[in-house]
Amino acid sequence: PILGLPHDAGIRFVFPHAPKRPVTINGGMVMRAWYDIAAEAGGFSDSQTDIVESAQLIRSLVDREISFGIPPGRIVLAGFSQGGAVALYAALTYTRPLAGVMALSTYLPLAESIDEWPQSVECEVPVFQAHGLMDPLISIERGREARDQLVAAGYLVEWHQYPMEHSVCKEEIEDIASWLLKVLPDGRD
Repeated sequence: PILGLPHDAGIRFVFPHAPKRPVTINGGMVMRAWYDIAAEAGGFSDSQTDIVESAQLIRSLVDREISFGIPPGRIVLAGFSQGGAVALYAALTYTRPLAGVMALSTYLPLAESIDEWPQSVECEVPVFQAHGLMDPLISIERGREARDQLVAAGYLVEWHQYPMEHSVCKEEIEDIASWLLKVLPDGRD
């Protein structure tokens, strides 16, 4: 409701939970996480296997929605932080063009292999990317680097930055609502 979308916009939300798994950076504690993260010199490393598996889980949800009669061009993947990284990877390695992908306070996982991705049917998937200027967990520089990598690969990226930390703000929510209505037009049929 906070998005303020029209009630007849024909938009439904599906909120999957990340699986429970041990997370190395948190002392191996089992918690909801899309993938494992381990500390390494100069930063963190992500589990490529976990990211690929989580993306497949998300793509299976997309396939389920398509089997219910929802066209792929009416499906948007969205996520925050780890969820945003998985949403990006899942959407941009999917073999059919989706309506878009929203990546909030995140980065581009497995970017070193972007040239091998199927390029989301010739980069037709629009990307909404938003990040906090003072994000202490995923720096604004990593967000901008992701944007630049996506643009260089041919994706249409709508970039936003806000004076906030690793969170969401009112202005961002307003921008999200506008973008959703732009990529999901005429949902009232």
